[in-house]
Amino acid sequence: MSTIKKLASQTMWYGVSSIAARFINNLLTPYLTYADNIKTSDYGKMALLYSAIPVLNILFTYGFETAYFRFSSKEVNKNTIYNTAFISLFFSTLLLTSLVWLNRAAIGKFIGLGNFPELIQLGILIVAVDAMSRIPLARLRQQGRPVKFAFVTIAGIFFNIFFTWFFIGYCSDAVKQDANSWVSLFYDSSRNPIVYVVLANLIQAIATLLFLYSEIAQVRLRFDAKLWKQMMLYSFPLIIVGMGGMVNETFDRLMLQWWLPGDTLTRDTQVGIYSACYKLSILITLFIQAFRMGAEPFFFKQAEGQNPQRVFARVMKFFVIIISIMFLMVSLYMPIWKLYIGPKYWAGLSVVPILLLANMFIGIYYNLSVWYKLGNKTAAGAWITIGGVIITTIINYLFIPTYGYMACAWATFLCYGSMMVTSFVWGQKEYPIPYAWKKLLAYIVIVVLLFFVHKGITAIWNNTIFSLSVATILVSIYLWFIGNVEKKELPLLPIIGKYFKS
Repeated sequence: MSTIKKLASQTMWYGVSSIAARFINNLLTPYLTYADNIKTSDYGKMALLYSAIPVLNILFTYGFETAYFRFSSKEVNKNTIYNTAFISLFFSTLLLTSLVWLNRAAIGKFIGLGNFPELIQLGILIVAVDAMSRIPLARLRQQGRPVKFAFVTIAGIFFNIFFTWFFIGYCSDAVKQDANSWVSLFYDSSRNPIVYVVLANLIQAIATLLFLYSEIAQVRLRFDAKLWKQMMLYSFPLIIVGMGGMVNETFDRLMLQWWLPGDTLTRDTQVGIYSACYKLSILITLFIQAFRMGAEPFFFKQAEGQNPQRVFARVMKFFVIIISIMFLMVSLYMPIWKLYIGPKYWAGLSVVPILLLANMFIGIYYNLSVWYKLGNKTAAGAWITIGGVIITTIINYLFIPTYGYMACAWATFLCYGSMMVTSFVWGQKEYPIPYAWKKLLAYIVIVVLLFFVHKGITAIWNNTIFSLSVATILVSIYLWFIGNVEKKELPLLPIIGKYFKS
């Protein structure tokens, strides 16, 4: 139990900072979706750019963050791994930035933003600056320095929020009131406002890098070529894993823009609606991100102890319990959650439960992936991800023309579900872990059934108060059920534990 508490502590420290940072950053979603000067189609254009940026991030960092955790656990690498990893990323970033910059027009055309070269340029700079921050941030996590990590992460987000408000709110209003206002020296009202949203993101990336100055200053020109080759061999398959993962996660917006019938305005509008509704899976995605922050270094360290498989199995159980509760909290309380985005995006709310389940699957997959990361069989992860990419591409290609963004949601669901199942079956052959998979499957099935029960009952009377009341009853029943089944695993909840013992 102490190891589970240790992971919980790490997840809390790094997770809380990451959740806080991402939650604060996601406050921009209601701000931008309610903003009068940002059209739904403009939001769609921005979503297209942010669909491409994560893929470039994977290419620029080429799995070195995970490789850093993998090899830093070995004492022989302690003195050289940080320098080697940072120097490698520094020079590769210079090279890749030059190559991408020279091909920026082709990239813009590929993602449907050929008429917005400024967005492409800003996006490339964001990727380059962000890549330079990855290893210093990983060093903070590896050294167990959550306070500095939290400060750097959250401070950067505040820069983003401030400058987004400054450009979209203050500068826009100031120019409307006075064309010769001082902000007209750098703010051009004729530009599409999303250019300034992306510019604020670049300012955030630069600020984050500057906050990491002391970590960067510790870099010494000591490059271990042998270690670098080992890290490259380990991380190369992770490029495919990461690229495929981002394609599965973000390219459906691009596919929607490519294959949806109609003019550009129609396609961009549909992308904007889908992207805004995707944000409503925030509760689960935030937890998954927090978990990964704490779990990745934890898994590598725990693997050196006795019987790590048992620990991994218990971690999975707690993980599934938490995300199943989160699924209910979002899907059943949709009348509240939908207020997070502007009313002009509510047409796409039907995709949210599907995407919530899909995110549950990918979260479980991240847990399952421990077998190929610990066993240095990262090529297996690449093959699993490629399979997911194929499923995503085929389903979207066949069904987007008819079903639009609903096809994207179901493609994500089937993609992540297939990756989860494949990793489980393959992993149990290579690195058996005693997951209580029947119980965990039952938990997932039960929450889905509760969702449909809620949907059926509320169809009788379409009333918000009634819907929320039924949701509260169903969530309470599920919490009681979990507490009753897992009463031996609730030592941190003495009141509930005493109740179930009585």
